[in-house]
Amino acid sequence: MTDITLKLIGRNSELFEEDINNFNIDLKKMVESSRFLVVGGAGSIGQAVVKEIFKRKPKVLHVVDISENNMVELVRDTRSSLGYIDGDFKTYALDSASEEYLFLMSKNGERYDYILNLSALKHVRSEKDPYTLMRLIRVNIFNAYALAQQATCMNSKKYFCVSTDKAANPVNMMGASKRIMEMFMMKQSLKTNISMARFANVAFSDGSLLHGFNQRIQKKQPIAAPQDVKRYFVTPKESGELCLMSCLMGKNRDIFFPKLSERLHLISFADIAIKYLNERGYEPLICSTEEEARSKVNEALSKKKWPCYFFNSDTTGEKDFEEFFTDKEKLDMDQFKNIGVIKNEASYDEAKLKHFTETISDMRRNGIWDKEVLVSLFKYMIPEFGHEEKNKNLDQRM
Repeated sequence: MTDITLKLIGRNSELFEEDINNFNIDLKKMVESSRFLVVGGAGSIGQAVVKEIFKRKPKVLHVVDISENNMVELVRDTRSSLGYIDGDFKTYALDSASEEYLFLMSKNGERYDYILNLSALKHVRSEKDPYTLMRLIRVNIFNAYALAQQATCMNSKKYFCVSTDKAANPVNMMGASKRIMEMFMMKQSLKTNISMARFANVAFSDGSLLHGFNQRIQKKQPIAAPQDVKRYFVTPKESGELCLMSCLMGKNRDIFFPKLSERLHLISFADIAIKYLNERGYEPLICSTEEEARSKVNEALSKKKWPCYFFNSDTTGEKDFEEFFTDKEKLDMDQFKNIGVIKNEASYDEAKLKHFTETISDMRRNGIWDKEVLVSLFKYMIPEFGHEEKNKNLDQRM
């Protein structure tokens, strides 16, 4: 699957192969002598991270994720591909913010050298209503901060938290939530070593548009994709490698990201859709409306064609292209071959963080949840936040 994925995103080689090879001895030594907790470890990126750790034989590898089904698949996949290790490998189908999780941590008295947090609400469509937005804030910001504080209490060597390329000059609430999370991480970095990663769209990750292509094929439904939106893509394996490198090799407050090169370039969703169909032996049948695409499925399939509806994006939160850093951030482009590093000082505004926390707490206590208030709060935290409300979201698309 990796070779096919690389072909679809316009590459013939893996991004971080040289860096992994250059540091693999160090990575292996660090992993096999350490105890790991991976939170959100059953998502697409989380599973990739778990497998990168597992194959280097850690002393302890515990995985927490709210999705019971994904956790089952993680174990089956790991056992089927990598087998067994002498170290302690356990999984827990728990919410990391739950009473059960906190009791487990206190009862077992576990101390982890490295805590990796891959849990997140990642979809731009999450900003369509105040209720999902409030959950996004809880998961992406406050839960991430609570886990960082837990790492401090355990005297962990490192807390790793995944960010996103959408945090650089954000235009949507999801990306802005991760940027605010980074601010909270700067504060906690005075007490615990913290590193992060911003990376591109993970090709065929659960819930992604490319993953949706697989679902549409299985269900014999038309494919829809924006033709004016371009993204950088990494494979699930590459996402796991970047997270592991940041966690183990990153200095305090470092944010790792993939360097741009001839191997990593912007590609439109429509272009990938066409390559995807060609790889499966179909020719795209371009339709001018969603209704036309739905109505032509049976006719098109009989001719080895697949109906496609390509459109210009007109929904809230979409950005024509993504970027990994801003012109105000200090970069180290020399330490690694294909990984760049954003070097941060412990710079944060304590008053802003306090205001943000108190505002959200007041909204929850008073039961007054309003999207406009949340957008204004985000703009207060991030003055350059380029949010534009278009009164249309991705749930109103096919």
